[in-house]
Amino acid sequence: MAGRIDARLKQLGITLPTPPTPRANYVQHVTTGNLVFVAGQISNDSGTVIAGKLGQDVDIETGQKAARVCAINLLAQLKAACGDLDRVKRVVKIGGFVNGTLDFPNSPQVMNGCSDLLVEIFGDAGKHARFAVAVASLPVNAAVEVDGVFEIE
Repeated sequence: MAGRIDARLKQLGITLPTPPTPRANYVQHVTTGNLVFVAGQISNDSGTVIAGKLGQDVDIETGQKAARVCAINLLAQLKAACGDLDRVKRVVKIGGFVNGTLDFPNSPQVMNGCSDLLVEIFGDAGKHARFAVAVASLPVNAAVEVDGVFEIE
């Protein structure tokens, strides 16, 4: 039987992807106590990376879509870590890396694509601390990469 969060995802038309395995010497998530730390997830939408540099060849709207995709990928990893997203008590912190030009000032606006979705799914428990910074490059030229910390029951 689907849980409350699975039902919310279905209502929003979101299907969580199968989480990829790491391509290097790290793990996708670590649980310690009641916290789950999820490694950075790039803007990989079902095998197609939303790529490019914000402020150059990617607009804000596409960047927000990329950040939303990162949120979906975070949730896929989180579900793999804890088995049931209904166990999520709170989204604690999100870290956002935006592939941007040297003078790109709108990383927070881009990251709203991730933050807004988490609040839409989890309600008040989705409200979180975060950072959003522009960086010179990301793996496979991804437009956005996001990591997260989640409290579970």
